[in-house]
Amino acid sequence: MTAAATQRRLTRILSMVPWVIAHPYPRVSEVMERFGYKSESQLAADLALLFVCGVPGYGPGDLMVAFIDDDRVILDMADYFARPLRLTPPEALGLLSAGMAVAGTSQANPALTRAVDKLASTVLPEASGAIGAELPAEPEHLETLRGAADEGKVVGITYLAVGTNRTTSRDVEPLVVYASMGRWYLSARCRLAEDLRTFRVDRIRSLEERPHLFDRPKEVEHPDIGFTASADAVYAILALGPGARWVAEYYPVDVIRETKKEMLVRFAMSDPRVAARLLVRLGKNARLVEGEEVAREVKRLRRAILARYGEA
Repeated sequence: MTAAATQRRLTRILSMVPWVIAHPYPRVSEVMERFGYKSESQLAADLALLFVCGVPGYGPGDLMVAFIDDDRVILDMADYFARPLRLTPPEALGLLSAGMAVAGTSQANPALTRAVDKLASTVLPEASGAIGAELPAEPEHLETLRGAADEGKVVGITYLAVGTNRTTSRDVEPLVVYASMGRWYLSARCRLAEDLRTFRVDRIRSLEERPHLFDRPKEVEHPDIGFTASADAVYAILALGPGARWVAEYYPVDVIRETKKEMLVRFAMSDPRVAARLLVRLGKNARLVEGEEVAREVKRLRRAILARYGEA
């Protein structure tokens, strides 16, 4: 399971537990629909994980009981998890700062504004103006891209790639505009590459709306927050042995195939040196299956290391 998949699973479990406790013994179908489970076995796997979780002491009376009985979800001895833990002062202040920053952008809505006001009155009841948070100004073309994504309009962009510093012109089909790690991104189907690509909005030098529309998918999956593979990202396929499977938990990879012997993954990176250094570090535990740029960098890195040892 990749790091992104692990994060989604943990978020789903943390959302499910308080709800099931508040609605004792719900039907399996209801839990699956509410929390996006694709199969009963997927739900059963999460409940099996909860079965060995609890609070310090970890004796029989401290661990949850979680399983499926007929068509009901059973979750007992979990009252401790019925409500979220109280935020510590640093956590509350961090949450307030993040909320205030988003509230000052076009992403804000009345519900967020009300929540920020309530939290501010609790965290800083006598000093409402003592804290301020602002995000950088939104980049040019942001509103146009949002409108194109909503209406299914094709746009032509002139784009300056981050890694190669090359400028290209291409037509794209905007799907979603989102913020990640302090920057704005466009996820779109690129007609030049004939595939999905991610573009940093601040690297779009010019934009022109085309007169034609595209068939926008009814459901667009929002990209995960974290590393964002841009339009000029480098890709490689690695085969990870048992001693290197941890890579799938820490790096942006897609698992292609997994056997007892090895795991085949597609690795996205902004610079081929990232995967090259990793392969040199892993040695016989991993091998490069596909990726010319990475292969060249691995050879260069190995020569440099051998030269250094030769000098010593």
